[in-house]
Amino acid sequence: MFGLRTLHRNKTLKYGVPMLLLVVGGSFGLREFSQIRYDAQKIKKRLDPSLAAKLNPQKQAVILEEEYEKLKEKNLDEWKNIRGPRPWEDSREYQEQQRQKMSKGS
Repeated sequence: MFGLRTLHRNKTLKYGVPMLLLVVGGSFGLREFSQIRYDAQKIKKRLDPSLAAKLNPQKQAVILEEEYEKLKEKNLDEWKNIRGPRPWEDSREYQEQQRQKMSKGS
């Protein structure tokens, strides 16, 4: 006598089993997603040696001096400010206009 009729009449079996599966399955899913999160954090903690050198305060002065030497070599007197396109402007069309202005000015 325990058949489909009993399953339809008993609301505990009708709604309880899927809910139990959802809760148990959700806990396994959350465990997997949280494991991925912690693995990604471990990877981020490992820094490249060059990046670690940039973050080290003692080596920071050396890096600043190197950048200063690079800037001294560049000719900043002939620098021109070129405006980029606005978000509502077509970038290719604007670049073409800039090229035409540069060729006329030269």
